[in-house]
Amino acid sequence: MILWFTGGFDSYQLNLVLTVFGGILVLLGFYICWRTVSLFTDHGRGTPSPWAPPKILVTIGIYGYVRNPMMIGVWCVLIGEANLFMSVGILIWFLLFFTGSIFLVQLWEEADLEKRFGEPYFEYKREVPRWIPRVHPWTR
Repeated sequence: MILWFTGGFDSYQLNLVLTVFGGILVLLGFYICWRTVSLFTDHGRGTPSPWAPPKILVTIGIYGYVRNPMMIGVWCVLIGEANLFMSVGILIWFLLFFTGSIFLVQLWEEADLEKRFGEPYFEYKREVPRWIPRVHPWTR
């Protein structure tokens, strides 16, 4: 919609480097999102939605490296799209989304997880970084 409203499709010009870099980021972001949703449904017995969250704390797979991989996946998609389409509008949307998600995770999501999972989440929170992945996965 951003491209449509800003006329981004009309003014799109192919830049091989930005297209390849953007495409790789979009694919990486979609893969990360797919893996995290799969872990939520298969292992956590829930979904990413607030009305049907995982019943089991998910700390395996990519969640052993970083606490918020789904958000990182979405960021990769948005930055990739901004590069792919050379769109200032998508870049601005990324910056707004990035800023909002930083605050949302800290103020709402972590408090909710602390309430729902208690000590296991506190232990996980102490061991696994919020945004910058660990080199080796944390295992309980």
